[in-house]
Amino acid sequence: MILSQIDDLLIGQPKVFHANGTMSAMARTPVDRPVFLGKHGFVGDQVADPTVHGGADKAVHFYPAEHYPKWIAHFAAEDFVHPLLDQAGAFGENISACGLQEDNVRIGDQFRLGRAIVEVAQGRQPCWKLDHHFGVHGLSGAVISSGRCGGYFRVIEEGEVAPGDLIEQVHAAEHEWTIARSFHLLIGGGHRAVGATSELRALAALETMAESWRTRAAKLAG
Repeated sequence: MILSQIDDLLIGQPKVFHANGTMSAMARTPVDRPVFLGKHGFVGDQVADPTVHGGADKAVHFYPAEHYPKWIAHFAAEDFVHPLLDQAGAFGENISACGLQEDNVRIGDQFRLGRAIVEVAQGRQPCWKLDHHFGVHGLSGAVISSGRCGGYFRVIEEGEVAPGDLIEQVHAAEHEWTIARSFHLLIGGGHRAVGATSELRALAALETMAESWRTRAAKLAG
């Protein structure tokens, strides 16, 4: 069972993100107070495009704090120190914590965050906005190839959550569909492997998987 702690709790509002007028709330900032977590996310936290972000299956974006040193090393290999990696929030996450990594968190695992209970719904699929946020072409591709995607919680029980609160696993899903495995199959190219069709059908039938990813799995299965 996983037991961790919220290192940072971050919220944000949509702001002009690109010269073409595109909005984004990716630039979230840490708060030092309890925040109420409802079915569609934290009070005061919004998304710019609700057609692709937010909603019940993407209420809370979490990102493993362990990945930051890996990304620092990634940029160091190119003799570059990226200022966004100086603190949590670089990837637009609401929750930064250690211990919730893609290979040890399963779809359907449930956790207590403060007074709320959340459930893992899917991994996070990066898009061009991540590249633009960092000013680095190809970063979203590096996230996909590395599998360092983070994930999303849906909210099972609403309640206040604060920085420093424990993250306590209260239910372990009884299958082997980790975020890493499902992300590789649906986003990372695993669907092209021989024998992937049966896995795709199994994932499409997984009731705790986010509806959009179940639909994607079904389409890829043919």
